[in-house]
Amino acid sequence: MEILFKNVTVVTPDAATVSDVGIRNGKITFDTAGTAARVIDGTHKVLMPGLYNCHTHAGMTLFRGFANDRALEDWLFNHLIPAEAKLTPALVRVGTQLAMAEMLASGTVAFSDMYCHMDEVARAADEAGMLANISNGVVAFGDDFIFENCNEYKQTLRALEAGYDKKDGRIKIEASIHGCYTSQSPTWECAVEFAQKNNMRMHVHLSETKTEHDGCVEKYGATPAQMFAKHGVFDVPTVAAHGVWATDDDIEILREKGVTVAHNPLSNLKLASGLAPVAKFMQAGVNVALGTDGMASNNSHDLFEEMKMASLLQKYAAGDPTILSARDTLKTATVNGAKAQGREAESGQIKEGFDADVILLDFNTPRQTMCYDPLLNLAYSASGRDVEMTIVRGRALYEKGEFTTLDVEKILHEARAAKKIFE
Repeated sequence: MEILFKNVTVVTPDAATVSDVGIRNGKITFDTAGTAARVIDGTHKVLMPGLYNCHTHAGMTLFRGFANDRALEDWLFNHLIPAEAKLTPALVRVGTQLAMAEMLASGTVAFSDMYCHMDEVARAADEAGMLANISNGVVAFGDDFIFENCNEYKQTLRALEAGYDKKDGRIKIEASIHGCYTSQSPTWECAVEFAQKNNMRMHVHLSETKTEHDGCVEKYGATPAQMFAKHGVFDVPTVAAHGVWATDDDIEILREKGVTVAHNPLSNLKLASGLAPVAKFMQAGVNVALGTDGMASNNSHDLFEEMKMASLLQKYAAGDPTILSARDTLKTATVNGAKAQGREAESGQIKEGFDADVILLDFNTPRQTMCYDPLLNLAYSASGRDVEMTIVRGRALYEKGEFTTLDVEKILHEARAAKKIFE
């Protein structure tokens, strides 16, 4: 046994109990007989599944605080995209490494990334030891789209050919469509064909803003969800980010097709995009996970912040404090996130035989000492700063400010140098 946690408060989907938990061969075990290479006293500590960030743009960490306080369309087309034109593979790599350091330090074990130079992102995630589903959102404004000439397609091919998705399953390469407003149906159908041929999942933006949603209805006479469904996009296992303006009919489509909605409450608030109907999604049986979105529109990778905000927003909107309970909220960041990434049979829970993708939080602090129900504290009181240890497949990647797979000083130096390019 590599690690034995003694007398630790263990969080399962619906409860928290004090127990001994071991990690043996990278897997969780409650059979703790025998010796352990390391024993950790779990008194006043909480062991829970690691968090899943199911929609982000990791390399965009280089643009944290860049051109803020603008409407999404102005921010995206007039500021961010011109700046992103300066990105190189090396810059995306350091931006991704910076993001992973922040995620690991705040308890995230897995992320679903949609950005550019995804072959570099895959390599960085592989070296860091994280779980990652990686995609490059195809953008194409013309009707005569040729998928084989598309840079995003070529980057996806390079990542596939590098075999990251075949090593041990930690890195999964996905197909992606940036959105219905940045491409048209020939693009969507090509992406679906590519995904089906390569047994890949799909990652899209969906009805993030009213402008996007209404523009699609005006152009096609149908919502983005209806158009994607019509052209087979949801015939592939899909994560749809945002879904802020999804209609009741859209929700039924998402439920029927098994689409996961990645809810990004802080980004949606910052860009004033609207409030996603998360309670309706969940009541309908749609799988809801959490995402941070990119750091130019959040500006934090701390999923504990997202959990609290997601729950409070739904309570306020419904005028019902029982909506999106602490237990439901924790599931969005763990169990539901694992399902969104296609990992629900191996991760997302502290369960016998599951991968040891877990985090340890310190509850011996002023913020956490008064604890009547650990699940309530995790949903409403916790912060990424409470995370003491982040473990992926039994390997400690972060512990008490130290990283085992990332050279943080080098990353910070390179990130500061990159900042000068965009100033």
